Amino acid sequence: MAAAPRRRRAGRAALAALPARLGGDAAPTGLRPRSGGWVAGLLLLCTGWQAPAAADSKPAPIPVADAHLHYKWNQAEVTSPEEAVAALRANNVRLAVITGTPAERALQLQALAPDIVVPIYGVYRQGGDWYGWQGRTALVDEVREALASGRYHGIGELHLIGGFAVRWNKSDVLKALLALAAEYDVPVLVHTEFSRAEPTLSICQANPRNRLVVAHAGAALPPAEVERVLEACPNVWMDLSARDPWRFVRFPISGDDGRLLPDWEALVLRWPGRFVIGSDAVWPVDRLDAWDRPDTGWERIGDFLDFHRRWASFLPEDVRRKVLLDNALAVFGRAPE
Repeated sequence: MAAAPRRRRAGRAALAALPARLGGDAAPTGLRPRSGGWVAGLLLLCTGWQAPAAADSKPAPIPVADAHLHYKWNQAEVTSPEEAVAALRANNVRLAVITGTPAERALQLQALAPDIVVPIYGVYRQGGDWYGWQGRTALVDEVREALASGRYHGIGELHLIGGFAVRWNKSDVLKALLALAAEYDVPVLVHTEFSRAEPTLSICQANPRNRLVVAHAGAALPPAEVERVLEACPNVWMDLSARDPWRFVRFPISGDDGRLLPDWEALVLRWPGRFVIGSDAVWPVDRLDAWDRPDTGWERIGDFLDFHRRWASFLPEDVRRKVLLDNALAVFGRAPE
């Protein structure tokens, strides 16, 4: 019975965020949006009808591709599939790469938004799988069946974190998954978390047929180490999700003004075709794999994406478009807009 009030609160919070994205008033927490914003937003979402734009209406957010999203069972407790898709459209997300926990959760969102949602096969089913998946040999056949179905267009997120992960070349499961990804020509979202580039280099150099998206740009990797990977492995793209002021705070990429730090900005300018962005809409993040409480990350997706739009606003227009949209479209096999 306790879950129902959470869902109602989450529904109000998710919808309260819509008018600002749809041309209505901004709606900070605790303030009521004007009724006109509600009506236009709901009609647009439900019927496709849109009222004539008012003279003072705000432009739509800059279009983005969100290359790193989850839709987990404890997110579904507070954010319905319909609310999640509404949040994507309200934030002008043109491509949403989603891993489900369990995997079928991503298919629920694709059914509602096949024009933007790209499901990738999530290998986690329950708490603890994020560090124990390499020992589950049955996973290989599961992934083979999923990719053969044509419903999934990638694999991930695969956590390879020091102290929990077997070295890739000693993990029969990981080697088999990389081989399947190469066979079906789909990307793999890999989460490495080391302070040096060597673990990532060992994977990408030995598997040149794989397209690898490195979550959080290696999480702890400084710019010089990221560049080592980009130079050595043309099959790697760096995903800057969660490198924001709220997560991975020990390894910032931006300053107080929202602009990328000089070394990071110079890196993006040198490699404009090799970065993608994502919201990784998971919240709260005070501890990893919190399966015993609801995850309200989808209610904050606008904040996470606006962080990327902010730092990208300092880049030349052609670079900004590549990083925010075009690179991810190319990696996940979608036609450029």
